[in-house]
Amino acid sequence: MPPQNASQDTIICYAPLMITTQGIWQGDNPLKYSLPLFLLQLILVVVTTRILVFLLKPFRQPRVISEILGGVLLGPSVLGRSTVYMNAVFPLNSVTVLETMANIGLLYFLFLVGVEMDIAVIRHTGRKAIFIAFAGMILPFLIGISFSYLLHERTQPVKQGTFILFLGVALSVTAFPVLARVLAELKLLNTEIGRIAMSSALVNDMCAWVLLAVAIALAENENINLSTIWVVLSSAGFILFCVYVVRPMVSWVIQNTPEGEPVNDFYIAVILTGVMISGFITDAIGTHSVFGAFVFGLVIPNGPLGVTLIERLEDFVSGLLLPLFFAISGLKTEIGAIDGVDTWGILALVIVLACAGKVAGTLLVALLYEIPFYDGVALGFLMNTKGLVEMIVLNVGKDQKVLDDKSFAIMVMVALVMTSIITPAVTILYKPARRFAPYKGRTILKSKPDSELRTLVCIHTPRNVPTIINLLEATNPTSRSPLNVYVLHLVELTGRASAMLIVHNSRRTGRPAANRTQAQSDHIINAFETFEQHAGNVSVQPLTAISPYSTMHEDICSVAEDKRVAFIILPFHKQQTVDGGMEATNPAYRTINQNVLANSPCSVGILVDRGLSAATKIAGNIIAHHIAVVFIGGPDDREALAFAWRMSGYPGNTLSVMRFVVGTNHPEQPSSSNRVENDPRVLTVVTDSEREKQQDDDFINKFKIRIANEKSISYTERVVNNGEETVAAIRSVDEGHDLFIVGRGQGVVSPLTAGMTDWSECPELGAIGDLLASSDYSTTVSVLVIQHYVGSELDDFDSPPDTPRNNQGTFMNRSPKPSSSPRGS
Repeated sequence: MPPQNASQDTIICYAPLMITTQGIWQGDNPLKYSLPLFLLQLILVVVTTRILVFLLKPFRQPRVISEILGGVLLGPSVLGRSTVYMNAVFPLNSVTVLETMANIGLLYFLFLVGVEMDIAVIRHTGRKAIFIAFAGMILPFLIGISFSYLLHERTQPVKQGTFILFLGVALSVTAFPVLARVLAELKLLNTEIGRIAMSSALVNDMCAWVLLAVAIALAENENINLSTIWVVLSSAGFILFCVYVVRPMVSWVIQNTPEGEPVNDFYIAVILTGVMISGFITDAIGTHSVFGAFVFGLVIPNGPLGVTLIERLEDFVSGLLLPLFFAISGLKTEIGAIDGVDTWGILALVIVLACAGKVAGTLLVALLYEIPFYDGVALGFLMNTKGLVEMIVLNVGKDQKVLDDKSFAIMVMVALVMTSIITPAVTILYKPARRFAPYKGRTILKSKPDSELRTLVCIHTPRNVPTIINLLEATNPTSRSPLNVYVLHLVELTGRASAMLIVHNSRRTGRPAANRTQAQSDHIINAFETFEQHAGNVSVQPLTAISPYSTMHEDICSVAEDKRVAFIILPFHKQQTVDGGMEATNPAYRTINQNVLANSPCSVGILVDRGLSAATKIAGNIIAHHIAVVFIGGPDDREALAFAWRMSGYPGNTLSVMRFVVGTNHPEQPSSSNRVENDPRVLTVVTDSEREKQQDDDFINKFKIRIANEKSISYTERVVNNGEETVAAIRSVDEGHDLFIVGRGQGVVSPLTAGMTDWSECPELGAIGDLLASSDYSTTVSVLVIQHYVGSELDDFDSPPDTPRNNQGTFMNRSPKPSSSPRGS
């Protein structure tokens, strides 16, 4: 009997499967075993990409650049030039395990993309975004067709149509997740160009998935024959099965999960297994496994189940497994294959033409919609963002022999270069004119008496909401001086795109949240909308800022100036514990507050939240508050008193103003006897001090005149000589108050607070604010620390700008307290 494999030209012998080692002390080399070798490869990939992320962060480059570059560095282009290194760390027999794990990570990542994506958003996208998306795809696709004839003769024989499709898809797609992060880094998410780019990228992304499925089907079946038709029909059948069978089953699971209860772990395990089943089915019928995972994720309804799946998978998949896929792309890239001047010339030509095609197509539609020229060019550059879909296309093309090493390396370089130039190009091109003219009402004092008070409220979590709403309601909005509130939800920018969707996703009643961030945003917005409905003379406009914490203050200050607000309210970085103490929540919140105080275009208040609803209830739902103001002196204290004066007009509110003055025999009390007339330096200091004191005196005198007939407002003066006496006097204040309003005291040196800042925990609150907010203060009441707009050089007690001097019936934007109407309207 002849040998069974006698007809074979090549015989491949496989070593026995070796997974785990017996240990180096037994003489084993761990790199000869699959598990330790894979772990080493994973460590190298993650560490390399993280180092590159850190190095490229100052250049504001997307993470995908670092991940692909990491693979290029570890692959044959750089470190792989060493044969010893490649044979030890990335031997050929390990590639199967590495690619398998990378594709599992890709499988689950695409499942999460499907879970997060909302098709309804695309249905509601405007025609402008749809036309821009298609125009930005058609020209690069045509350029890809032209370019394919240059490269096709250099590649292995493959059907020209398939080659064209792969290159066209690779050049025409826009990566929505990468673009979302670029827009956030450039502070463009809430701009018109940002919204158009996000909408167009969503449409482009969906078209890319359709083209990807077609390209894969054609790649695996070169000739359009009966098998190709079966692939298309089977794929369509799989989609219909997911829509009409899987989705109702998942909806049943959601309906049978009690509200507020976590989804049963059994169902979670079944769904995660379903991802692999979907990948297996689509791979078996002739399309890529990621297509099945994506469709399976797309049919999962938005809501608590989606949130649970994202929370359990995203960090592990995105942070650990997905970089493997990009690294594999880099490992397959051999830059040395791009040899010769003509090939590098082709690479440069492709980059220029593909980028120009995107820009030209986008610009054409942008000009038709009367978008400015440079804005249209910047939008075109933004649409050149490349990412996951293109890498999948290129990898499938390489695996199916549609692309050879040279074509693959050229296209990877094209993706890297086109994505890396976006941030610098848009920074240079897009310089919007200062839309907002300078405005004068940057403080509460300087707001017109008979105009609205514009306030920007910053929210981190729903926990900040109740006290801030109670504070806003107590600011006495009236028909003469309504309250216009801009609610800014502050969201940290992470590596994921899910948070970006809450900016783009229009809220519709009854629609569940797609993720935890959007769920929090919905709770916050609903609370403020309810406040708007029940409180008279209040308008609310919700906004979202998504930024790294290090630059979030830029968004806050930009919105404040754009909306021309007079007052920003920030939540304190500590929250009250059950036993009445204060614990820090997130150290980044404190940095944000400090940066806003330093850069704000208007007055700022930091609210130390200890509840603000325990005071007396009067008619209806109106809650009366007992407010105390500690007045030392300076512009911050005058601004604090102005805000308290406005609040005192609210029905039932009482106001106690305590002014602390220096004793007449205090050694630092200025007098004519201790001046040095011949020293101009001392003279200047004394003059500034006297001018501030004169402003305080005039301000208080006008205040006392206006409260002469106000029974709900009391004014007292206390004489103290040093910081210790000031602390003792404040501690002796009765506990009948539920809100303290104090000035930060920035730039004011007073003997009344001498020594108090030496042991302060939070200098951003000032000496008095830090005392009242400290855990060891005897009474636990909310504190609002106010900083006057530091750029204001206007006289606080003059009439507001554009207001005739003979019209001073109101003072500091405060309407008289009504006698009958509970809301003063």
